[in-house]
Amino acid sequence: MLKPQTLRLGAATLVALAAGAAHAHPGHGASGFADALAHPFLGLDHLLAMVAVGAWSVAALPSGRRLAGPAAFLLMLLVGMAWAWAGFVLPGVEAGVALSVVLFGAMLLAGRRLAAAPGLLFIAVAALLHGSAHGNELIPGPVMLVTATGVLLGSSVLHLLGLMIGARLQTLPAWTSKLAALALGSSGLVMLAARL
Repeated sequence: MLKPQTLRLGAATLVALAAGAAHAHPGHGASGFADALAHPFLGLDHLLAMVAVGAWSVAALPSGRRLAGPAAFLLMLLVGMAWAWAGFVLPGVEAGVALSVVLFGAMLLAGRRLAAAPGLLFIAVAALLHGSAHGNELIPGPVMLVTATGVLLGSSVLHLLGLMIGARLQTLPAWTSKLAALALGSSGLVMLAARL
């Protein structure tokens, strides 16, 4: 008989895969702090990616440097948003965002076998795409700083959740991390297929 923990993980995987086919960015044209704060939670691709960054940081980085992954993501997220608001649109953003979820699944699967420098570089590039997507979807409003602060705060909460999940995964059998990584990557593949 399967353990309850295994059943919960399997159910979460199925939900993630099923939801992945849906369009991940509701709220186009939203503006203001509340909309910006909620925005990272509304797209499954953004939510999974930001949680994955925290989980990978725990799995791959030394304990004193675990905030480097989220920090790199937040910095480049802001750059991507600023570029979008300035009218510089990156090509293939939606497909790139879905692909980043696949990449984060592979990174989580690799864990410490992936060196910190390339891992942080992948995070930075992915964050640029995510920032561009947010910038394209959110109206900056009269005060761009308010919108940017909302997105950064919402993203930070998801990174913190990822750090907590990553820490929990470290206490569980190794197969649970592998299963989570495979579920993450599979969700990204489903989203990518829906956008091509």
